[in-house]
Amino acid sequence: MSQTTYFTRYQSPIGELILAGDADRLSELLLPEHHGTPAAASPEWIASAEPFVEAVRQLDAYFAGELTDFDLPLDPRGTPFQMRVWRALEEIPYGVTKSYGEIAAHIGQPTAMRAVGLANGRNPLAIVIPCHRVIGAGGSLTGYGGGLDRKRWLLDLEARVLAVRTPAGVRA
Repeated sequence: MSQTTYFTRYQSPIGELILAGDADRLSELLLPEHHGTPAAASPEWIASAEPFVEAVRQLDAYFAGELTDFDLPLDPRGTPFQMRVWRALEEIPYGVTKSYGEIAAHIGQPTAMRAVGLANGRNPLAIVIPCHRVIGAGGSLTGYGGGLDRKRWLLDLEARVLAVRTPAGVRA
C-alpha cells in the first residue's frame, strides 16, 4: 500500500509554489516551472493545507526576513549521492554562497562538480534545502530550476536581511 501524498499551493513573492508530502513530512517544494512534472500532475495527490501549516508558517517567516533556518521534518527522495549533496546544501549558512566545486570537495569528491550540479538541479525541496546558494566557480549565477531571476531574488533577500542584522563595520 502506498503512502498518501498531500499537496497545497503557496503564494510566495517568487510565484506559486507547490508543497507536497505525507501527513508528517515535506517531500517536495516545487517552483512554478516544476508544476508540470509528472508527480505534480498525479491524480493520486490529495489537496489539503493541513499537513503544511508549519511549512507555510516558516515560508512566510523566511520571505518576511524573519527566519534564516528551516526546521521542518523532511523526506527528500533521491540516490545516495544526491542525498549527500542535499545534506551539504543544508549546511550552507543563510546568506552565504558556495560553488559546485566547494560542495564537491565538501562531500569528498572534488572532481564531481558536474555531478554535484546535476544533484543540485534535482533537489526536490527548493528554498528549504537551499540550492539557490550554489553558484559558479567565478561567482556567476548559474542554473536554477526556478530561473535565474528567482535565484537572484532569493540571494538578494538573504543579503538584505543579513545587512540589517549585522552591525555596521562587522563582517558576518
